[in-house]
Amino acid sequence: QVQLVESGGGLVQPGGSLRLSCAASGMIFSIYDMSWYRQAPGKERELVAAITSGGSRNYADSVKGRFTISRDNAKNTLYLQMNSLKPEDTAVYYCYAKIVSPKYDYWGQGTQVTVSS
Repeated sequence: QVQLVESGGGLVQPGGSLRLSCAASGMIFSIYDMSWYRQAPGKERELVAAITSGGSRNYADSVKGRFTISRDNAKNTLYLQMNSLKPEDTAVYYCYAKIVSPKYDYWGQGTQVTVSS
C-alpha cells in the first residue's frame, strides 16, 4: 500500500522559513517524479515545484528563488525548503508522486502552512 505522509507545516511569520517533508512508503520512490502542490481557500490546487526521477527541477514563478525542492532516494523522502515566506504562500501543501508508464499516481493528505504576523 502506497503512502505519502507530509510533515513540517505550521504557523510562521512573514519572512520566515519552513521545511516540508514527504515520507513515501510502499513504492519504489526513486523511479517516481515527485511534486509539491498547494491549495489555498477558495482557489484551485496549483503546482509549486517538481523534481523528476533524474533530478531535474522546475518551479512556479511565484516561488522561484525562495523555495527549493529536493529528494533523498535513500530515505524515500521529498523535501520543500521554503524561505522568505509571504502571506500568499498560505495553503495546504500536498505531496504528489507519479510515473507515466505504467501510469500510477498518488497524493498525500496535505500539511497546512500559514504565514501570518
